[in-house]
Amino acid sequence: MQTANPSAIGTPTVKRRLIAMVYEAFLLTAVEALAVFIFIFATGNRQEPAYRAGLMAFLFLVTAAYFVHAWSGAGFTLAMKTWRIKVVKVGHAKVPFRNAALRYLLAWGWFAPALAIGALLDLHHVKEWALLLILGLVAWALTAFLDKDRQFLHDRIAGTRLIALPKMQKAQKAQKIQAKANTK
Repeated sequence: MQTANPSAIGTPTVKRRLIAMVYEAFLLTAVEALAVFIFIFATGNRQEPAYRAGLMAFLFLVTAAYFVHAWSGAGFTLAMKTWRIKVVKVGHAKVPFRNAALRYLLAWGWFAPALAIGALLDLHHVKEWALLLILGLVAWALTAFLDKDRQFLHDRIAGTRLIALPKMQKAQKAQKIQAKANTK
């Protein structure tokens, strides 16, 4: 099944994508809080270094499952749906699992350099970490301005792209609400 040409649909603005990311951070915090609770319950809240490393690996996998499932399924997370943004792969009805997983790994470019530099410099102050993270986020966001289609670097490399979804018209909303009411 082929999809329409996404470049004809339009790309959401960088500002809109960044605002959706802030919303996504709040949603992801809730998902990860539940994951931490499950991990602590399962491990008896052990604090040895191996358990701390296990928690980090578990959170990485939970986050991967959250994003890869959403992107390869509906094409968007709740935050992306709210801001009418969808990830697609041209020529595919849905983003293939492999491309969604690659996109997830490459999206760590937003944070990984700052985390690595902070660890190498053995930073301990929140202000230093915050400055590094802000610089990393700004640098990665600027990659969209280097791309002719205003796609972020991880989308370009993963073979995916973000498209702007149209606003749902009032009549469509009413029909959707009516259809749900009729099924009850």
